[in-house]
Amino acid sequence: MHESALKLIQRGVTLIAGLSISCTPADSADAHTAQSQSGQPQSNRIECRISRVADGDSFNCGNAGRVRLLMIDAPELAQGGAARQALNAFTTIAPVGTLVSIETDVRPRDDYQRILGYAFLADGRMLNEEMARSGFVVALVYPPNVKYAARIRNAVADAKKARRGLWATDFFDCPPRDYRAGRCGGGTRGNARRRQSTGKS
Repeated sequence: MHESALKLIQRGVTLIAGLSISCTPADSADAHTAQSQSGQPQSNRIECRISRVADGDSFNCGNAGRVRLLMIDAPELAQGGAARQALNAFTTIAPVGTLVSIETDVRPRDDYQRILGYAFLADGRMLNEEMARSGFVVALVYPPNVKYAARIRNAVADAKKARRGLWATDFFDCPPRDYRAGRCGGGTRGNARRRQSTGKS
């Protein structure tokens, strides 16, 4: 073959190889990464079945592990009867074995590596909101996870106005958060130990 023709073929092969490299999946991955880092919250869903209920705002969900419901705060187990009522309200709405779809927010896990999420039932109801409406929890909002803050606050306000659940008593004069901080008696040190043992934050 003539030398100039051979060089022309070699240039063509090099050009084709260069085009192939420029269209590799790596560029697609980079584009996806750029999109995920654009600052917009990523909404993820995890489907699992409730395998154990710890208290009125946390549970275990199959292989997904421990879940902490966002926006709500239930009585501590150390607070006795109120905690049992909140747990019973939870298991009435979503008994063990219930299939839920957990939606995470900006921050998907807490310092205890629990999933932070909103649990949706098969009929579309949000478990967090149902617990708030039942009157056995208070609203507790920690930015940046604020997606459904208004819904939860409205449900709590509705329960309070109707004096449902623990709002029929003076229990929430000492919200669970204040109890954990030792601001309602029982001593800060003792409450700190309870917080560590229950994994509350």
